[in-house]
Amino acid sequence: MTTSSKKRSALFRFLDRRLIQDFILPTNRFILLAGVGAIVNITAFVWDKDSVEPVFWSYNALLILLSGIDLLLLPKRSSWIVQRKLPEQMDVRSSAQISIELGAQGIAHVQVEVMDDLPPTFQLESGQFSGAFRGTAPSIFYTVKALERGKYDFKFVYLRYWGGMGLWKKQVRIQHQAEIEVYPDLSQVRGVLGAVQDALILEGHRLFKKQRSGSEFSYIRDYVQGDDIRHINWKASARTTKLMTNLFQPEKGKIVTLVLDCGRQMAIELEGQVKLDRTLEAALTLAAVALKQGDQVSLVAYSNQVKVYVPPGKGLPHLQALTRAVYDLRTDFVESSTHVAFTHVLRFLKKRSLVVLFSDMESYLYDQEMLPYVQRLRRSHHVLLLSLQDPLIHGWVRIRAEDSKQAYRQSMAHKFTTDRYAYVAKMAGNGIPVMDVPADQLTLSAVNAYLDLKSRDHL
Repeated sequence: MTTSSKKRSALFRFLDRRLIQDFILPTNRFILLAGVGAIVNITAFVWDKDSVEPVFWSYNALLILLSGIDLLLLPKRSSWIVQRKLPEQMDVRSSAQISIELGAQGIAHVQVEVMDDLPPTFQLESGQFSGAFRGTAPSIFYTVKALERGKYDFKFVYLRYWGGMGLWKKQVRIQHQAEIEVYPDLSQVRGVLGAVQDALILEGHRLFKKQRSGSEFSYIRDYVQGDDIRHINWKASARTTKLMTNLFQPEKGKIVTLVLDCGRQMAIELEGQVKLDRTLEAALTLAAVALKQGDQVSLVAYSNQVKVYVPPGKGLPHLQALTRAVYDLRTDFVESSTHVAFTHVLRFLKKRSLVVLFSDMESYLYDQEMLPYVQRLRRSHHVLLLSLQDPLIHGWVRIRAEDSKQAYRQSMAHKFTTDRYAYVAKMAGNGIPVMDVPADQLTLSAVNAYLDLKSRDHL
């Protein structure tokens, strides 16, 4: 660093300290007194011009003296003790309460205004940010809403306080480091985990679950009309003198592999959320259902490289591990590569698995590498491709073309829609299901497809 740059740096540090960290500004009382002084001087000028100068200097000297005393009475920045209390984690688009506790040494009575260093993606909903400090430790509470998931830092707390004669306010910046983790919306996950085993409920809908199927013995119950006679337990029937039947359930311990596309197409906003957020919430809900059914879940997130890999695991602790691995996942402004993702999946996935790819239809349409890799995966695994429909394209298909611009827009929308339907039919002909569904049906479609495979014992 040169001498001149050192001097500039010192100057900038001084300006930062005096204009941002430690700053004073006049109160309304000081402005009022200054205004009264101006009126007094004008009056003196009108009545007696010779008395203007003594009145001017006397009044302003008194005001300066009072200001100096007032500033000396204000506490220093080092006198304040700040404690911020915030939850370690919260869900995106949900509210959380944060409290700031103030403490001080040798401060009798001041009025305090507080402002916290909120991250840009946090929205303030309500709170009280001013009050009287009388030597106790008051707590200031406010409520915020996080608009985007991820990890965020709170670095500073800003205080503005005044007291004594109330002529000047002092503003200080106090460093207090804290961080909070904003998770995806987990309301659907909690609903699934809290549901009864035989009545999974999601968004008010009963999830499809065929009961009398599978190869793993569950329990014995009374025979009812319609039961498969091949499952009658003759020994139990002889002991109880009535027909008893074995009930089977799908085999547990299978593997569900979630593959999340984090390329640039997933950064497109769809009904208030980017596509990655939509697919992330659906993937975590599917993981919760699979873990609840006794299966294992692994996860791969990729763009032009593998960003996250979570090996297969089971149980509630593994769901927490999955959530922590992807809660701050971001899209990359690159084209995603299915070659990278499926090569990684084929390398680590040895047992038969259900591979669910959450991506975008445009990526499916123009990715020439996808079909060979999906066909190779399909030899040993079940594969399901999911994408979100674009409501804008569906709206353009239905518009009434009144000019050439709208006609062109409608024709392009028809072409895109036809291409999507043709791709779904082409992949179905190769035995690979593709589900192009609206955003609000993505979670239900993914979970029902999994439960359908599970009930038919195809997983």
